Amino acid sequence: MIIEVDGLRRHFGKVAAVDGLSFGIEAGAAVGYIGANGAGKSTTIKMLTGILRPTAGSVRTCGLEPMRQRRRLARRIGVVFGQRSQLWWDLPLRDSYRALGAIHRLEHRPRLAELSERLDLAPFLDTPVRQLSLGQRIRGEVAAALLHSPELLILDEPTIGLDVLSKERLRTFLVEQRELGTTLLLATHDMGDVRRLTDRLLVVDHGRLAFDGPLDALARQVGAERILVLDLAEPAPPLDAVPGARLVGVEAGGLRQRLSFAPGTTTVAAILASVAATAQVHDLTIEEPDIEGVVRQLYLLASSP
Repeated sequence: MIIEVDGLRRHFGKVAAVDGLSFGIEAGAAVGYIGANGAGKSTTIKMLTGILRPTAGSVRTCGLEPMRQRRRLARRIGVVFGQRSQLWWDLPLRDSYRALGAIHRLEHRPRLAELSERLDLAPFLDTPVRQLSLGQRIRGEVAAALLHSPELLILDEPTIGLDVLSKERLRTFLVEQRELGTTLLLATHDMGDVRRLTDRLLVVDHGRLAFDGPLDALARQVGAERILVLDLAEPAPPLDAVPGARLVGVEAGGLRQRLSFAPGTTTVAAILASVAATAQVHDLTIEEPDIEGVVRQLYLLASSP
């Protein structure tokens, strides 16, 4: 177990930022840690990395006590804060890596060459960090966090403010790192990151764990529905009598119709069999539930009496 959290609490005065969290993360996993602003995500990360001391409970990261063994832990983890930098602002990016290599007591150049190729750092390695674009700086931050080949990579809002192309490049790289065995813990508001990078979600609400499991299980728990979009060969009357489905839209005079259904109550095959009795289907697509809406619904269920 690379992360073990048991009854973790952190109070700031009378405010409980983290209130009794317990969970474990296996080595090699990719876990999304999501919640609203103020839910306790960043506070948890600071306790996992030894920046903050817990008020109560216990935490072990890579088998170490983060606060007491912080120096040893720093050699085994990498951390990226989307709004904070571990790079030297006025130095060329290359010099930051040279300094980090000295801190970790490693020969950094072979690893830097590898990261530079994968993240396309070469064009701006000799540019001062303060002159980098946001996308370039974030790629530089990720390389800095991985320079010492850590077992665990913790990312706190790594793609915040990035354009679409920069996000996709970074996501592709992180998928590769996970395939190489690096454990990922991703705290984010970007649901695209969650879908692409993780296979397990921890949802935190007011410092408490509201959900732990895969995304599809979260959707089932809150009764989230999928949308079946049917493109018909010819216009047809509204398909409002399909068992187990609900008509939510008719477009192009009946050529395209949208049916909502709960995966636990029926299947796409059953819906298509029913539709085939009255209309010929030319093409179809399935729209998955919106993650933000699913999480919002989870919060509503948690707060209801």
